[in-house]
Amino acid sequence: MFVVEFAVAAALPFDSPGGPATSAPPAGSAPGQPSVATAPLLIGDREIRLVSLGGPAADRLLARIAANIGAAIDRVEAFWGIDWSRDISVLAAGSDEQFRAAAGGGGPTQWADIAAVTVADRIDPAHRLVLGQRIVFAPGAATMSDSALRIVLTHELFHYASRADTALDAPRWLTEGVADFVARPPAPVDPRAAAASSGPQPSDSELDTPGPQRSLAYDRAWWFARFVADSFGAPRLRAYYLAVCGVARLDPVSAGRDVLGIDPAGLRARWQHWLAAGA
Repeated sequence: MFVVEFAVAAALPFDSPGGPATSAPPAGSAPGQPSVATAPLLIGDREIRLVSLGGPAADRLLARIAANIGAAIDRVEAFWGIDWSRDISVLAAGSDEQFRAAAGGGGPTQWADIAAVTVADRIDPAHRLVLGQRIVFAPGAATMSDSALRIVLTHELFHYASRADTALDAPRWLTEGVADFVARPPAPVDPRAAAASSGPQPSDSELDTPGPQRSLAYDRAWWFARFVADSFGAPRLRAYYLAVCGVARLDPVSAGRDVLGIDPAGLRARWQHWLAAGA
């Protein structure tokens, strides 16, 4: 089963106006086929394979990724632990068409504000088996600031690390919220946005629709993950993720009682208070 997780550049803006740049595939390179493969990068006991799908811009992006991936690994390990794949594949697409193909198809609008995706060819969470997993960066990621690139890289690396322990039907508001918790530095909550965020967690439709709605949906998911970590501790957030998103797939209400030790009314009240306080 082909599976995609993605980071949103609407929440983590590209630094050039107009979003991701479009570039043509390098001459003689078929879409989706690597034109350049660098030697594996060793960080601790992990081997990172960096593959350019075409052009100097993709090569430069991979050089920046190589400079930042050690810090990204440290952040993921600090939250998730070290028991995940020792082999990491990162690809830089040479064109928007290559990126859309890697992301599973769809029209240009669907991926207009997407910086990177994490994809896999086969996943069997019951046996913690993941085959063909790789992180693919869009060409427009080359225009991001170093701080934004680090956030996207860390976000996708969390998906990479947690994939073997995440059910295929895990709620995306939690998988994406926790990925952003690991990747993004804390920031004050916008009171106007918070006022619209005290209800249900964002739907898949909100997370999938390009534009400001998607950005706010990701922020809402991120804020909830931050709230759980602030209120109950990061280890409890990890345990809550495994309870709700793992193979056993407890519903959030049961996980709240079993993992966080709180009933829905109490959790909602504390969540609304956290939002009102502006984090």
